[in-house]
Amino acid sequence: MNEFLQIIVIILLLTIPLAAYFLVLAALFPNRAAKTQRVLTAMPGRSFGVGVINFLFFGLIALVLFSIAENAGSVVKTILMIPALVILAALTIALSFGLTGMVNQLGERIFSEYPAWKRTAWGTVILSLACLLPVIGWFLLFPYAGFVGIGAFILGLFQRD
Repeated sequence: MNEFLQIIVIILLLTIPLAAYFLVLAALFPNRAAKTQRVLTAMPGRSFGVGVINFLFFGLIALVLFSIAENAGSVVKTILMIPALVILAALTIALSFGLTGMVNQLGERIFSEYPAWKRTAWGTVILSLACLLPVIGWFLLFPYAGFVGIGAFILGLFQRD
């Protein structure tokens, strides 16, 4: 039981840097974060579909490149690892901006009377705690939020203002 409480405290303490990360992303890239949030609000279903397809496609490519590189020589391994790492970095960036838009939207819907930074912080706390719910949060809510966020980011890249 003591280990369980330690894990809960660690997760709650990790929510604070995550909230700071989303605040910094929204502050450094306000147009991109706002565009992702607008797309997320306007087209959540389409964002989900685009996010799932792109995540599976590029994730599969990265996985294949990593598995081929594992059995290759050192030069070929380096050549194969670079595009795989670039793909993973791009997916991570898309997920970061997508989750920033998601927490901004949650904060705006639930805490509309607060200033923007408090809405983002509380949206992060709410999404983090909701994703901690066993089974439903792990396997349904977090993938949904991630896929919708990735899709909204990608659609925002190609959508005109």
